[in-house]
Amino acid sequence: MAGKGGVKLRALRAAFPHTVPILTGFLFLGMTYGVYMASLGFSWIYPTLMALTIYAGSMEFVTANMLLGAFNPLQAFAMTLMVNARHLFYGLAMLDRFRGLGWKKLYLIFGMCDETFSVTCSVRAPEGVDEGWFMTFVTLLDQLYWVLGAALGGLCGALLTLNTEGLDFVMTAMFVVIFLENWLKEENHTSSLLGLGLPLVCLVLFGAQNFILPSMAAILLALTALRGRLENGGDPA
Repeated sequence: MAGKGGVKLRALRAAFPHTVPILTGFLFLGMTYGVYMASLGFSWIYPTLMALTIYAGSMEFVTANMLLGAFNPLQAFAMTLMVNARHLFYGLAMLDRFRGLGWKKLYLIFGMCDETFSVTCSVRAPEGVDEGWFMTFVTLLDQLYWVLGAALGGLCGALLTLNTEGLDFVMTAMFVVIFLENWLKEENHTSSLLGLGLPLVCLVLFGAQNFILPSMAAILLALTALRGRLENGGDPA
């Protein structure tokens, strides 16, 4: 048992520093969500339970309005698929990383969000740290930050009137930091340049409301086509 405890503790210590930027963003946005739910008349327990069970960021904001309307499960399904369809591509990208992880794989699938994917797909566990537990703790810590923020926001929202305008930029800034850190680590910037260029092309072609899925598909196809070259460090041979 002590050995297993040591493995988990090492993984937790290794995972935590990588989640600190997400901690900042999730606390702010989670509190914004909790305050928003409170402004609609919901008790703090609603955003807390939704953060635990739905855990889908923007979809939780959409669900808040759905709870005030007529019951329509088909609409809820279609809306959820549209908002979170990009996670299909996240799952495809993580097939190899999640293979052979047992029960942890189920939680990693459930807990996959944009921010967690950004960390787990770009950061490897340090030497001597179990990869499965490392990714599990990254995922768990990120969800705990969101749940804590939602609970605090729900509690504060019932007592205070807060202006949350501009808080959504926190997540944009966090992604910029993650991208820059990954850029500095890379020897070959092909994948990063594809990640910038292809969405810009899709934005022009499909517009701001419809460019995400075409961008994901284009990036997936491009990286698949260039996989051999990228794994060889950019050497065509």
